[in-house]
Amino acid sequence: MKEPKPEGYRDILRSTALIGASTIVVTLFALIRMKALAVLLGPAGIGLMALFSSVADLATSAAGMGVQQSGVRQIAQATGTGEQGKIATTIAVLKRTSLVLGLAGGAGLALLCVPASQLTFGTADYALAIALLGLVVFLRLLAGAQTALIQGSRRIGHLAMLSIFSAAASVLVTVPVVFFWGEAAIVPSLILTALAASLVAWWYGRRIHPPAVALSRSSLRAETGELLRLGVAFMVSGFLTMGAAYAIRIVVLHDSGVLAAGLYQAAWAVAGLYVGFVLQAMGADFYPRLTGVADDNVAVARLVNEQTEISLLLAGPGVIATITLAPLAIASFYSSEFAGAESLLRWLCLGMMLRVVAWPMGFIIVAKGWQKMFIVLEIAAAVVHVGLAALLVPLIGLDGAGVAFASLYFYHSLLVYLIVRRRCGFRLSPANRLLLLVFGPATAIAFGSFLCLPFWWATGIGLVVSGATGVFSLSTLGRLIPTGRLPQKLQSWYQVLLSRRGA
Repeated sequence: MKEPKPEGYRDILRSTALIGASTIVVTLFALIRMKALAVLLGPAGIGLMALFSSVADLATSAAGMGVQQSGVRQIAQATGTGEQGKIATTIAVLKRTSLVLGLAGGAGLALLCVPASQLTFGTADYALAIALLGLVVFLRLLAGAQTALIQGSRRIGHLAMLSIFSAAASVLVTVPVVFFWGEAAIVPSLILTALAASLVAWWYGRRIHPPAVALSRSSLRAETGELLRLGVAFMVSGFLTMGAAYAIRIVVLHDSGVLAAGLYQAAWAVAGLYVGFVLQAMGADFYPRLTGVADDNVAVARLVNEQTEISLLLAGPGVIATITLAPLAIASFYSSEFAGAESLLRWLCLGMMLRVVAWPMGFIIVAKGWQKMFIVLEIAAAVVHVGLAALLVPLIGLDGAGVAFASLYFYHSLLVYLIVRRRCGFRLSPANRLLLLVFGPATAIAFGSFLCLPFWWATGIGLVVSGATGVFSLSTLGRLIPTGRLPQKLQSWYQVLLSRRGA
């Protein structure tokens, strides 16, 4: 395998920095939103909001037919050809298809509101609220088309700003209505948030001006068929992912009540915050770049190893710190009423560390278009995740959901690696094997300390481990990417970090 080029690491870090910086801002808005809602609604209200959100997520995934994800791939490929007519046709078909699917999905959820309410809550009392979530489905799919356009065109700066303004709008909309109307405002707040996100996505999407194109029936059918064909795998994946999340919340709700569902939601949200900026950057820029070289196994291996290396270096210390400071994280984002989520949060963090390793390899399967393999893997993951949760939650309580998630990604990481190794010759680079030998034991030590030692001893050990891995990551990034090759703003930030470390 060729020696990785500094330019590759630089591009990864640039896109990660853009998306990561926006995610930091988004996280601040999320902190304000989650804190306010925790105080206003309490664990039971947060659990109720999570259940409504899960219904909307599941319906959006089913109705969307994977068009947003396949749209990113199609637009990236069309942009790579430089053919303006092809680009314009792809964009026009994406928008029309999303509009039709949004209308059908919103109407479908409204028609199925009674069985959806009975399945989720065991009663038809919430049928009207679920019917109104049809508006959320419609608005999300419209926003998804614009987001796919921006992402497929690799306008990472616009994608970052879209995330920031959508998060800000969510706070400005949700908090006031919940403050005045309490739990009765949960569904209206979801609708208003989806509307705000749709408007922001339209504002940035309108800046892309493809040439006008006349669509014949044959070209419309062909392009729509290709979009939906590619989208099927994404739709199945999204539906299974959202379905598994929905099913696990139902397991927790039926076993331990709506209060436990609120604790699960709190732990899940906090566990994904830090890792989120790495994974979002991965999906925003890495996926379109990988799609462009999908036929070159050597280039694929180089890109995936580079992305894995950067992702581990950025995410590893933060995940270990979250494991260590779980009580502070829960109290900061929620309140003391959510203290019961601390142990669950640590288990979820174990899964998040493995997720960082699995995701870059998983994108190989998507970029190469191995649809059947992708669908089989997603089905297996959903079955393992939900099956373990259904088994463990009644046995060991709420922590069972966290054990199920960590077990899922241990199994999934190994399986995906074996598949891509066999089918395209992918191997983890020596550098990544070294990082696994560093972050694997470090994470296990931080996590295991809380199982075996008094709280303050465990906290001290966790702080030492997270600090040591942070220094290691910073030093390794300095060797991978010479300072002079970084963008100007990153150079100044990096010099500040180095001077503080030397002090």
